[in-house]
Amino acid sequence: MASFNELIQGNKVVLVDFSAGWCGPCQMLAPILKEVKEELGEKLNIIKIDVDKNQALASKFQVQGVPTLILYKDGNQVWRQSGLQQKHELIRLINSHLS
Repeated sequence: MASFNELIQGNKVVLVDFSAGWCGPCQMLAPILKEVKEELGEKLNIIKIDVDKNQALASKFQVQGVPTLILYKDGNQVWRQSGLQQKHELIRLINSHLS
């Protein structure tokens, strides 16, 4: 938990992806997130959390379904959404929090 908190406290924008290996939409989201990271580069950190291996963390953040994406800026949650997201929407959203 301490290392997770350290990761989201930085001055970067951090996207946390709560997912699971058995989740079809999660598997479809993985290459989208890779493309988002390639486009935004060092402006964005992406952290992937497997809910089956990190049940306490998923519970703390009240993750009810996967995939669930949570966006942090300066350690504060600024956006949260469950379900498959499109690349252009994620990039638009993340760019709106970069400053």
